Amino acid sequence: MLQNPNPLTEAEARQYSPLTLAYLGDGVYELLVRETLVLRDNRPNGTLHREALRFVSAAAQSDGVEAILPLLTETELSLFKRGRNSDATGHRNSDVIQYKRATGLETLFGYLYLIGSTERLSELFSVIYQALSSK
Repeated sequence: MLQNPNPLTEAEARQYSPLTLAYLGDGVYELLVRETLVLRDNRPNGTLHREALRFVSAAAQSDGVEAILPLLTETELSLFKRGRNSDATGHRNSDVIQYKRATGLETLFGYLYLIGSTERLSELFSVIYQALSSK
């Protein structure tokens, strides 16, 4: 599990814009997907890449949000909404709603990484991974 060697306080992390948190969270989320896939089975990288696409698209992340929404604390929900409601624009492979929800998820993951909350990241990601694996 990845670990931020220099965690910020919650107040410091909240000072970042939602899109900056989403930028970081995108990388955190993708690394969690890759780590999970690699540790699950030693397969060729092309196979791993195709499998990862099932989890990292805006549509998949949007679906993953549904699985964790009931589990989010008030603070986490607030961060998700900050990211979702940011000025993020849609991507050509997803609709605007999916893209905004994915941005909200990435914002949350970026924040959790910055404050060093790796156990919570792992917990939320595990729920998302299980939900998306069963589709």
